[in-house]
Amino acid sequence: VTLVADFLSAEECSGLIKLSKTRLVPSVVINRDGGAHKRSEERSSHSAYLLRGENTLVSSIEARIASVFSCCVAQGEPLHVLKYAPATEYRPHYDYFEPDFEGHKELLVNGGQRYATVIMYLNDVEKGGATYFPQLGLDIQPRQGCALFFRYADECGNLDTRSLHGGAAVTRGEKWIATKWLRMKEYLPTGE
Repeated sequence: VTLVADFLSAEECSGLIKLSKTRLVPSVVINRDGGAHKRSEERSSHSAYLLRGENTLVSSIEARIASVFSCCVAQGEPLHVLKYAPATEYRPHYDYFEPDFEGHKELLVNGGQRYATVIMYLNDVEKGGATYFPQLGLDIQPRQGCALFFRYADECGNLDTRSLHGGAAVTRGEKWIATKWLRMKEYLPTGE
């Protein structure tokens, strides 16, 4: 788990928020049994996908992620911008796909397993909204421009269950983040 300060500028943060505001829809999770996306009480945010390389802002951030975290741009899924209003949260979960679940098997075909996540904090949160790792006893408070990187699969695809994490409920203000999931192989965008 690594926290990088000043990964994004204030202008980049506000640019991602502005780009996403008109695209927000209720966030979904992946059904473990069938693979389809569904709404769930465990995730109450709103979100928007930004296509890979969609504009110079997105391309610049994707190139920086690849450089700083030693991966290829092609391994990244599209940027996923999320807005958490007061009382919204994302309960503890894994970002990797569990190979034993039928609904996850088909997701491994394009790009293979997810091996790491980059969470970029787009604003300071008045109160609440920490990213927390229950098994590590670690809480990360959102700070504008910071990027949180955590890995949960090694080069052989072995998964680390200590990566269980959640987004605590926002209690005052709102929280904006941009998430980038990284795959073991090249990921072909599907027009999220």
